[in-house]
Amino acid sequence: MAGDQQSWKEWQLAAADLAVPPRRIPAADRPAAALIEDVGHLQTYRPTPTPQASGVTALKRAQDVLLGLALLVLLIVPFGLLLLWLLLREGRPLFHVAERMQTPERSFRLLKLRTMSLTRPGTEQGVSGGHKSRRISPFCRMLRRTRLDELPQLWNVLRGDMSFVGPRPPMREYVERFPDLYARVLQSRPGLTGFGSLYFHQREERLLAACRTPEETDAVYVRVCIPRKARLDLLYQRRRSLCLDVRLMCQTILVLSRRRR
Repeated sequence: MAGDQQSWKEWQLAAADLAVPPRRIPAADRPAAALIEDVGHLQTYRPTPTPQASGVTALKRAQDVLLGLALLVLLIVPFGLLLLWLLLREGRPLFHVAERMQTPERSFRLLKLRTMSLTRPGTEQGVSGGHKSRRISPFCRMLRRTRLDELPQLWNVLRGDMSFVGPRPPMREYVERFPDLYARVLQSRPGLTGFGSLYFHQREERLLAACRTPEETDAVYVRVCIPRKARLDLLYQRRRSLCLDVRLMCQTILVLSRRRR
């Protein structure tokens, strides 16, 4: 319990540091080397092993399966109604399937509800910034804000691709660009939520929404978002436990309930 309290205080200090608004950096104004300078110092980080971390994996997986099955039973009817509404309102396909990385070497197919209008195959590149906002309807924007579009990822949790708590699964492109960093971040199984998601998700959305080109979106994501989320994910990795996972899941429910108001 003392370790959990120490972790929470450490994370709160990190979150306070994240509250300082970073300067938005257009890609055209910065050389490539400068864009990754914040990631570079994190690549030397070595998470400190703890007795908790070595024995928690099996219990964490059991918790994921039991909670995933319970939520599947609880949400199957509301989710079916949501799919019907989306079918009538937005048309097919209902799901968006994207490649994400479970480890630096292993990828999986991440499921989401489709919230953007369709484009030509091969033109969907990079993270979502302001340059893609015109493709999102008001209803789908609400789904993204409340993260209801991520409900299909319960299937990814049950399959073992993801956990409920962990770093958000990255794109292959960024894992290949920063292999040393993600070799450490992905020592934890990717998750639906985590400390990085809780304390940086909304700020990341605001930063990327202000970008007007794919190049600018990529620059801000690399220079600001990746290092800040990685710092929080590595802090979680140092003292992860089932108690902390439960606390983070409860905190996620509180945050999402406020966004619906």
